[in-house]
Amino acid sequence: MDFGLKVAVLFVLAFVSTLSPVVHVSGHRHWRRNGVKGSNSQGNDGDLVTDLPGQPVVDFRHYAGYVNVNETNGRALFYWFYEAMSHPDEKPLVLWLNGGPGCSSVGYGATQEIGPFLVDTGGRGLKFNNFSWNREANVLFLESPVGVGFSYSNTSSDYKNIGDEFTANDAYTFLHQWFLKFPSYRTRTFYIAGESYAGKYVPELAELIYDKNKDPSLYIDLKGILLGNPETNDAEDWRGMMDYAWSHAVISDETHRIISESCDFKSNDTWSNKSCSQAVDEVFKQYKEIDIYSLYTPVCLADKAASVDQSIYQVMFKRTSSNMMPRILGGFDPCLDDYAKAFYNRLDVQKALHVSDGHHLRNWSICNQQLFNNWTDSKPSMLPIYKKLIAAGIRIWVYSGDTDGRVPVLSTRYCIDTLGLPITKTWRPWYHQKQVSGWFQEYKGLTFATFRGAGHAVPCFKPDSSLAFFSAFLHGESPPSSRSSPSF
Repeated sequence: MDFGLKVAVLFVLAFVSTLSPVVHVSGHRHWRRNGVKGSNSQGNDGDLVTDLPGQPVVDFRHYAGYVNVNETNGRALFYWFYEAMSHPDEKPLVLWLNGGPGCSSVGYGATQEIGPFLVDTGGRGLKFNNFSWNREANVLFLESPVGVGFSYSNTSSDYKNIGDEFTANDAYTFLHQWFLKFPSYRTRTFYIAGESYAGKYVPELAELIYDKNKDPSLYIDLKGILLGNPETNDAEDWRGMMDYAWSHAVISDETHRIISESCDFKSNDTWSNKSCSQAVDEVFKQYKEIDIYSLYTPVCLADKAASVDQSIYQVMFKRTSSNMMPRILGGFDPCLDDYAKAFYNRLDVQKALHVSDGHHLRNWSICNQQLFNNWTDSKPSMLPIYKKLIAAGIRIWVYSGDTDGRVPVLSTRYCIDTLGLPITKTWRPWYHQKQVSGWFQEYKGLTFATFRGAGHAVPCFKPDSSLAFFSAFLHGESPPSSRSSPSF
């Protein structure tokens, strides 16, 4: 081979070695050069997920790994980031948080609700989600705080100091450290979304971002927050839960009458009232017979579910000097939870997600009961933060699946009513594919909507309409309010 031909061959081989496969849902395989999308992939190739077992073929990149939020204590939070399916450089960044407190955003949000890869039956693999939210945005899932999912600390005392403020501060530090890995998102339009106890995480983090934005070097372009069946105001949440159980025939008239007469949910002494405590216990006794998170769907009767830890229904009464309201661990369908547990406790999966070397298994659980029990602080109300964010022009959308008994639609309506906001668009149905998906009302600074026939984790029940709703939120447009309105 002459010298010129040899140089040409070597050049071609060198060029090919820089290529990485990109696969499409259709199954056709294409190639593109590493880094073709610019700064999205600069400095984070070590977190690129390339061989996730059972993953459907797709044409977008996704990354997973750790971000250290405290070098001294060795605290590291695990994330999983999905680029948008198309035009990721032009679409916003959305952070998704699940609550609990102590439950995994990867195990729930990413794997059961809004991520592109949903856990398959038995945890044997993954299936493609046609209604993944990364059709509309770049979506970042965070396991927060430490002790949740794969997130960890090397300092045991961290696990005893967990609470709302701790969680918000670590999440804020995480964001700035994550932007060092993904610098092109540093100035991207940013939103925070979440459900259940993330009804506290999300506003608290949003407030922290807003306060810190006074320093231009720390500026994050936060435009809005999206909250699903959120814990918002303890007193109204509890009142709504009790009224909802009665109005949906879960409890008797007598039990509801005792609660109405003896329970003052605004008082710190509520739980010292024996009649109130016993009546509330009766509510949860009845809820043990059905799924509190989805009143009208069957409970999981698999062998493992027969001995499901009843702590997900247990009220954590704090009969101490603490002013904290009782809490209930936020969980969902135990069958799906088992599938997620089986999948994320596989060595090959953990290696693909960069949490294990492939030889030493990390114990992953979908919720951390110990964190729940050790929760040190929980703000009784997010309503002052709502007012602050509304005054700052930050968009707030709240939605409720109307068959959830855990944080029911009545609780959220009571909370919003307490704000006393002027109504700008009166109560009306909203539509998806010419069918009523729910009802909504717009206030000055806040939009509230219901999802008809959806439980606690709305996207599990209404994946297509929840994606359309998410798109409307990002565009800052009202949900379609007539059958003839175009769907997003």
